[in-house]
Amino acid sequence: MAAAKPDSNFQFLTSERKLEKLPASQRKGNFDEIYQPIDLEQAADQAGRCLGCGNPYCEWECPVHNFIPDWLKLVEEGRIFEAAELSNRTNSLPEICGRICPQDRLCEGACTLNDGLGAVTIGSVEKYITDTALSQGWRPDISDIKPTGKRMAVIGAGPAGLGCADILVRNGVEAVVFDRYDEIGGLLMFGIPGFKLDKEVVKRRRELLEYLGVEFRLNTEVGKDISMEQLLEEFDGVFLGMGTYSFVQGNFPGEELPGVNQALPYLIGNIREQLAMGAADSPFIDMKGKRVLVLGGGDTAMDCNRTAIRQGATSVSCVYRRDEDNMPGSRAELVNAKEEGVEFLWNRQPIEIVGDGKVEGLKVAETELGPADANGRRSPQIIPGSEQIIPCDEILVAFGFRPNAPEWLQKFGVELHDNGRIKVQSHGAVGQTTNPKIYAGGDMSRGSDLVVTAVYDGRNAGYAFLNAMDL
Repeated sequence: MAAAKPDSNFQFLTSERKLEKLPASQRKGNFDEIYQPIDLEQAADQAGRCLGCGNPYCEWECPVHNFIPDWLKLVEEGRIFEAAELSNRTNSLPEICGRICPQDRLCEGACTLNDGLGAVTIGSVEKYITDTALSQGWRPDISDIKPTGKRMAVIGAGPAGLGCADILVRNGVEAVVFDRYDEIGGLLMFGIPGFKLDKEVVKRRRELLEYLGVEFRLNTEVGKDISMEQLLEEFDGVFLGMGTYSFVQGNFPGEELPGVNQALPYLIGNIREQLAMGAADSPFIDMKGKRVLVLGGGDTAMDCNRTAIRQGATSVSCVYRRDEDNMPGSRAELVNAKEEGVEFLWNRQPIEIVGDGKVEGLKVAETELGPADANGRRSPQIIPGSEQIIPCDEILVAFGFRPNAPEWLQKFGVELHDNGRIKVQSHGAVGQTTNPKIYAGGDMSRGSDLVVTAVYDGRNAGYAFLNAMDL
């Protein structure tokens, strides 16, 4: 292990921000992670740039409030096992969040050095910590865990469910996680492409959670293979973390034409093909040799853009109704997509998908931004007479997702908001639904959001259950 570096309060002046990624020419031909791993010397150098702010903005901006300056200091001193213990204390998926969190608008965006000198590469150091510690034999300290005799069923092995289960088993509660898929992770495994998150990382986290005591029952759909009544009878509580899978439609003519594909099934089918896991309910769609249009401006659209490029599409163009400054997706992902050859068609509103028996093109109109809508975003307004048709062979619709709680849920006294989100307490018993024995978190309760906010919700619900059980 490298010797600790001498302390310097001015290392940010002598060491630059560094984040290495493969050139686009090398990375767009495969699905390998594009950001390169760092070694201890590089991690310590970047960690040493931290100013150790007395009131760390990075920590406040992080949804799970990681002890970022503290574990950066431990890395600088070469104390990786201690850094891993601290990092995993506040985040149930640190090596995953280090890869896929939008650090540019969270922790790194809040870094004091972000104003001209380049933020500390918090994300790369975060994933380095757990990756390295695990490779060197580290495992969480479980010596003080004492069984309580309490049990909780967790429905959904996505970020929210994993965050909840993590808190439960660390506090002596038996956590049994049910999921309809054949591997854990939800969209971590089957929605996020491998160039952002290597699937071996998810499988390794499963091993770690099982080491802590989590039990996974996969290929099991609640409401079909096992009833909610049975879970409520056998367990002291139930946590709902099933995500959102209801696609937002464009509601324009031609959406039913062959060649119009929803983003999530497309991504799932590609990942299952990559993993040789079989199609399940999302068959593989190959864009090789096709002219592809992706509709939308969020991170799911970016994943579709970059996946189609890697499949060998002749061209990939992303159509978005607002301008670049008002797109909701990660700026880092936008840069990556541009580098890999994606063309962006800003200020274009889809009007109709055209074709005779199959997709042949997309009719769009140019837009300009008008007054802000109810959420404070400026609404796009169509410019009369600006219509045009963009030729294409395939279209991927990535307009986002709406909550879709299962129909059987309401008979258990769980109330929903008008938009389908599950009602949960935001104070006191955080995450508790209107049925005191049922908790919920992640996209089911807050709407489609980040992985790290889902982890946060799951962990909070776990703590609320502990308090309810007087543990």
